[in-house]
Amino acid sequence: MIRDKIPAVLVLEDGTVFHGQSCGNVGTTTGEIAFNTAMTGYQEVFTDPSYYGQVLIMATAHIGNYGVHAEEIESETCKVAGIIIKKFSDVASRVGGNGTLQDYLVRDKVVGICDIDTRALVRHIRKAGAMNCIISSDNANIDELKKQVKEIPSMDGLELSSKVASTESFFFGNPDAAYKVAVLDLGVKKNILRCLEERGCYLKVFPLSSTKEEILSWNPDGIMFSNGPGDPSAMPYTIGLFKELIETNIPCFGICLGHQIIGLSQGLKTVKMFNGHRGINHPIKNLISGKSEITSQNHGFVISPESVAENPNIEVTHIHLNDQTIAGIRIKNKPVFSVQYHPEASAGPHDSRYLFDQFIDNIVAAKSAKN
Repeated sequence: MIRDKIPAVLVLEDGTVFHGQSCGNVGTTTGEIAFNTAMTGYQEVFTDPSYYGQVLIMATAHIGNYGVHAEEIESETCKVAGIIIKKFSDVASRVGGNGTLQDYLVRDKVVGICDIDTRALVRHIRKAGAMNCIISSDNANIDELKKQVKEIPSMDGLELSSKVASTESFFFGNPDAAYKVAVLDLGVKKNILRCLEERGCYLKVFPLSSTKEEILSWNPDGIMFSNGPGDPSAMPYTIGLFKELIETNIPCFGICLGHQIIGLSQGLKTVKMFNGHRGINHPIKNLISGKSEITSQNHGFVISPESVAENPNIEVTHIHLNDQTIAGIRIKNKPVFSVQYHPEASAGPHDSRYLFDQFIDNIVAAKSAKN
């Protein structure tokens, strides 16, 4: 489907206005503005549950060129609140594709704006910091839109996992696999499940409302705490559940939001970043091996280094080389570790997939200790 040439407007919380054309669904959408620097993988990005509530600027100039593919998803539907693009392609050129990005966005009712200077917009956000915004292709009243954007709730203090996580448990993988791993779904990406399945894991994915007793009744060999959207400090029940599960000494692995909540469960603090990390080219240093890796990231909160310094039982294992933020931790007396970034990295480099192997090694060691 070729788009109609419909004017659209983007209004930021600080009053900045950009004019462009509509892409995706026609309508109005709101959320926190953020930018992603990845040069590929837009479908995986748009379907990532961690982006729920965010209006996303794609820093790469051309989006939509290779259409969409049924296998390149992190969840069943687009989760971004809206998209901002410089050059949007109405047509797709790709062997084995399943249609155009335009049709895909219309299907999921994702409102977007294109034909604006995304470079200037990203530079503005880098200087001014994360803020809320509104996109509209059905309301041209700038004054009215400026009023609406002031009413959008801040991401700081907002719980969003319950909006995207599964509400019923389900199984994933081969029941005859070597290991049983319980996955606490905070907004889990499909490729995290696939990476575990590839390493001989049979998974039971549990909803947020699950209790310690429900999870342990399945007798898992390990526990995965998934990624997800929103402010981790706004999830007191989940923080308490993590604490209880960690105390069982079952090997645990946390990614992104799961990493942050592991920290909160151990008395650490999280803080909202001036600008988050989003893209597939972020440099990380493993402080244990001394090696560096290029990683995929998507987060707007981070563990406070001051709170880590006050906790002798927490070791920082990874740091972000651009700004020295904490990118990985482990609990010294437990088989528990976590990273702020995404080792499954789809799309993105696979430098960090060794972390799934490390998780399996912990499971093997724990099972051997029992026998």
